[in-house]
Amino acid sequence: MSPSLRPVLMDDYAVIARWITSAQACSRWAGPTVTYPFKQNDLPALLAKPQAQSIVLVDANLKIVGYAQFWPRDEQRVHLGRIIVSPAARGKGYGRLLCEQLMQLAITETGLPVLSLRVYRDNPGALHLYQQLGFAEIEADSNDEVLAMEYKVK
Repeated sequence: MSPSLRPVLMDDYAVIARWITSAQACSRWAGPTVTYPFKQNDLPALLAKPQAQSIVLVDANLKIVGYAQFWPRDEQRVHLGRIIVSPAARGKGYGRLLCEQLMQLAITETGLPVLSLRVYRDNPGALHLYQQLGFAEIEADSNDEVLAMEYKVK
């Protein structure tokens, strides 16, 4: 069985919580509304967003190797966020698989014509991946630290 997405389960949050080991890592992953340290049981509520869908990527052995969310941003855009790959699984292509499958799921589920995301400018690996996947920089929505990007559905 190849890696695939599935909805996040309550027990998954304990695994995901172990991937976040500092206040900086927490802020960069989840944004300013999730403070570190957090209780893993509180993570579902801390990550809740209106109309958001949370998913995990599982490998061939059904081990969780990634997590992400998507939610409608406005009438035209679905936002991809809180994308993370397990530290033990990084550099093995799971980030690409997670993003490709997340993009397809977000398009299928929402039918919206534009995908948006934000990436830290000092994260060259993620920035390069998003560019390879067809995301374009949107400087008007960016700042010195974070770059906004969009993908127009074909």
